[in-house]
Amino acid sequence: MNLFTRGASSRRTTSPTVSEPAFGSPDVASAVRPDPRLAALTGEWVIDPAHSRIGFSVRHAMVTTVRGSFAEYQSRLYFDGRDPSRSSAEIVLFTASVETGVEQRDAHLVGRDFLDARNYPRMGFTSTSVELAGPDVYRMTGDLTIKNATRPVVLELTYIGNVVDPFGYERVGFDGTTTINRSDWGLTYDTRLAEGGAMVSEKVRLQFDIAAIRTTPVG
Repeated sequence: MNLFTRGASSRRTTSPTVSEPAFGSPDVASAVRPDPRLAALTGEWVIDPAHSRIGFSVRHAMVTTVRGSFAEYQSRLYFDGRDPSRSSAEIVLFTASVETGVEQRDAHLVGRDFLDARNYPRMGFTSTSVELAGPDVYRMTGDLTIKNATRPVVLELTYIGNVVDPFGYERVGFDGTTTINRSDWGLTYDTRLAEGGAMVSEKVRLQFDIAAIRTTPVG
């Protein structure tokens, strides 16, 4: 699969996630169904890096939170508004592009204690399934690869809206998040504080604030 090189609308109220039968189950007058208005959004999209953030947050020294993001990545998205199960996503991030706003910390993150960018220049996410979890909420399962480890994760994605911008580009927005244990991917840096706590928390929250642009014509 070739990747596309990386190069505002009003938010609708999100209902709570509900437990429901599989899409298409006959039992289900009350099951959440795709919004028919989203059928027009079916097609291929690419993340717009100027209006998106793919990043993370992690507790540091037990009392503060460090936030960072990746400045360089490639993406390929397919959204099916009629049948969400046919939607897919593939994102490749360049590990050396990590930014936290502190040069010394960034150098530590790309070194061998963490991302080891010299030996592992890329990390990535590839979806394996998508389901509608509630109005405007999608549950995307996929494989997250960091260094030489690939493990499944589940993203909760909220549809924000769509708009045609002043330049004629059709845009769509999603917010997604998941929390991982970094040691599961070989990020085992374990310096301890004098009080006994971890300098860097094992839990890392991944954040996908996505504005995507349609890459194929409607229809």
